[in-house]
Amino acid sequence: MALTRWSNQSLPQTLQIGMFLLYIQAVFGVLFGEIFALFPIGLALVVGAAAAGLGIANEKRWGWLLGIAVSAVDVGLKLMLFSAGGFSGAIGLMFAIAQLVLLVHPHSRAYQKIWFS
Repeated sequence: MALTRWSNQSLPQTLQIGMFLLYIQAVFGVLFGEIFALFPIGLALVVGAAAAGLGIANEKRWGWLLGIAVSAVDVGLKLMLFSAGGFSGAIGLMFAIAQLVLLVHPHSRAYQKIWFS
């Protein structure tokens, strides 16, 4: 089955915002050079975030699981680099935590358990 949707209006609000945050993470990763900063990890995070957003939009369980994995790694990296980041590091950490919380929220888990294939 082809992945044809970039957005899905039938998703619950928690999953939909999490999906958009994954897309935003991928775009900012490309724009601000995260791909080159920690080359293999940064590239994996950017590609993984875009693929996870696409998987969630098409109601695929692997997309949800990949989104959780990418978000958890991103939170871990941002926590390790938090002291060097200052205010911008705090904002990045806040968005990474919000993204992870939205994806593991009980509404998101219940919806994916029932509807994702």
